[in-house]
Amino acid sequence: MRSFLSVCFILFLTGCSITKKNVESMNFDWQAHRGGRGIYPENTIPAMLNAVDLGVTTLEMDAIITKDKQVIVSHDPYFNPDITTKPDGTYLKKDEEKDLVLYKMNYDEIARYDVGMKEHPGFKQQKKLKAVKPKLSELIDSVEAYTKSKNVPPRFYNIETKTKASTDNVYHPEPAEFVELLLQVIKSKHIEARTIIQSFDVRTLQYLHEKYPSIKTAYLVQGQESLQEQMKKLGFTPTIYSPEYHVVNKQLIDDCKKMGMKVIPWTVNEVAKMKELKEWGVDGIITDYPNLLF
Repeated sequence: MRSFLSVCFILFLTGCSITKKNVESMNFDWQAHRGGRGIYPENTIPAMLNAVDLGVTTLEMDAIITKDKQVIVSHDPYFNPDITTKPDGTYLKKDEEKDLVLYKMNYDEIARYDVGMKEHPGFKQQKKLKAVKPKLSELIDSVEAYTKSKNVPPRFYNIETKTKASTDNVYHPEPAEFVELLLQVIKSKHIEARTIIQSFDVRTLQYLHEKYPSIKTAYLVQGQESLQEQMKKLGFTPTIYSPEYHVVNKQLIDDCKKMGMKVIPWTVNEVAKMKELKEWGVDGIITDYPNLLF
């Protein structure tokens, strides 16, 4: 496969610009964090379709399980007051969020809340539009139909399981049930080969490694533990090592490559840092701003 710099050099010689179609053909994984929440409401179908238009290779998102066992796309285990409008048209208040735990709500109720019209305090350039937390199945259907209609390559899906031991059976089911519900959707849509399951929770990844070894896994990490400590905790070598971008250096990348792992840091929102990480040898970048592809 041609490297990014090789493609850029060819484009320079031929007088072509670096466009989304050029990006799609490169051997580098541009991932739109929550669909690109810097420009569209996070974890929504419109965000994912816009990310397709921008040429990303992978749509990054978060999964939650509802009371009626639906897999939906949401970062938070409850409605976030920063982005939520209630069914009566008023904004959700901070002291109301814990009363709206998604794991204790059926999807029909969840779908009555809007998560796209309120201005996000952290992303003021984000486009405002009506949007709901979608079922994962509906999001996949929309993306697959959209890429086909646009005659562009099908996208990959990087899906995070939002679990941790302290909130088992409170905000989500235990990892085994969570993974089984998630895989039911993925298998029904025949996208196993284009799916990555990522998590901070080693239990999710360990279950996947044991029961579904063909599914790609990404180990999300943060904090001060060494690579060796983190890998000992996980107990196997995942497909991808995904650290906070600011802890990444050339040595860490080299060490991961020697272990057979790809390195895709999160969440990188400055072009200068993207370029630096790319030059160091990372295999991809997760960003809130997929419109900044360079």
